[in-house]
Amino acid sequence: MAEKKAKTFVLDTNVILHDSACLYQFKDHDIVVPIYVLEELDRFKKGNETLNFHAREFVRALDNLSGDKLFDEGVRIGPNRSKIIIKLGQAMHEDLSLTFSSDLADHKILNTAYCLADENPDRQVTLVSKDVNLRMKAKAVGLIAADYTSDHVKDITELYTGYRVVEDVSDALIDLMYKEPFEIDPSELSSKREILPNEYIIMRNGKKSVLAYCNPETKKIQRINKESAYGITPRNAEQIFALHALMNPKIQLVTISGKAGTGKTLLALAGALANKKEYFQIYMARPIVPLSNKDIGYLPGDIHSKLEPYMQPLYDNLGVIKHTFIESDSKQRKLQKLLDEEKLVIAPLSYIRGRSLVDIFFIVDEAQNLTPHEIKTIITRAGDNTKMVFTGDIFQIDHPYLNTFSNGLAYLIDKMKGQKIYTHINLEKGERSELADLASDIL
Repeated sequence: MAEKKAKTFVLDTNVILHDSACLYQFKDHDIVVPIYVLEELDRFKKGNETLNFHAREFVRALDNLSGDKLFDEGVRIGPNRSKIIIKLGQAMHEDLSLTFSSDLADHKILNTAYCLADENPDRQVTLVSKDVNLRMKAKAVGLIAADYTSDHVKDITELYTGYRVVEDVSDALIDLMYKEPFEIDPSELSSKREILPNEYIIMRNGKKSVLAYCNPETKKIQRINKESAYGITPRNAEQIFALHALMNPKIQLVTISGKAGTGKTLLALAGALANKKEYFQIYMARPIVPLSNKDIGYLPGDIHSKLEPYMQPLYDNLGVIKHTFIESDSKQRKLQKLLDEEKLVIAPLSYIRGRSLVDIFFIVDEAQNLTPHEIKTIITRAGDNTKMVFTGDIFQIDHPYLNTFSNGLAYLIDKMKGQKIYTHINLEKGERSELADLASDIL
């Protein structure tokens, strides 16, 4: 049996900006940080964004390890842990010079990894990058390249949906659910998997059906009813489940996933408005991910004009709710009053940085464009009487360095399932129009 090669991982800048604690994810294998990475981190060290936080944290961690050996044989970050080495610049390898320009930082990082592999044939050198283009370039020259996967969801096909269908339930059991006290013991259902706290259930037998959920306090399967919220009536079982979770005061964290048109954001806003008396403020936010990875600075106008296109989908959902009432209805006037008095705020997610989120119904739209660390940062700011709702489509990623497996929304769903104050619902049925559903499914 051939002896396994020792491993060396070369880190790209985007890995560090994604997770400043990445140093501790490589067990006892060597880690190389090209000097060009430190130069790029220097550009990110000032500011209040998550990228800036990671840049500062990583450089501080390196500073604590400082010494001559860091640039030579390397320094261990702990007992039986990785050895980290900062690799200084070197001339472009002749195998790369004809294909890759030496002006780009990505090519310099690629060159560092390639030279290491060439000089150390006894080691397995892997370039770790969240940039798929750089990984492709590395593979093109015979270098091993990999994504940073420590926070990936392992099997997206098994991701928790928040509900299940139980078939062949007896008429007697369904009838019992419609009588006092509207609940049964989970053992009365023939289910292969354990029913989790706050998991929803469709019980049916072809003739009758009932909607229920597992109450985490009583540990019983309890019937739920179809409810409307601020003029919005759910159109299918999944939407009934989502609205129940949004309006349940004992559930402090809700995630709603689904493709465009399934009603994620609309239901979240309707649920918030229906419960507005319970909170000081309703806050709707979404991350700014500029098109084509361009900064919003290239757009014309002042900051309000630049951000307006990103916030418009949230205003569109508010408009849907407004139009469910006639102009003379007091609820239309109340909506405008909430906006004018900033009891209902719609803003970019970056505007909440540094805020303490107390007594707020907080909705984060397009949460699939957040990293796991950003999701954690937001949730850990929750104060007393704050409810947090994250909505998004884990298959529609706009962030250049995230995908279906690594986005923060999928990570949150995977890690939080089964918690007593958390509920998730995946909406599958589109409710915009037959044309929208057709386009979503086949185009």
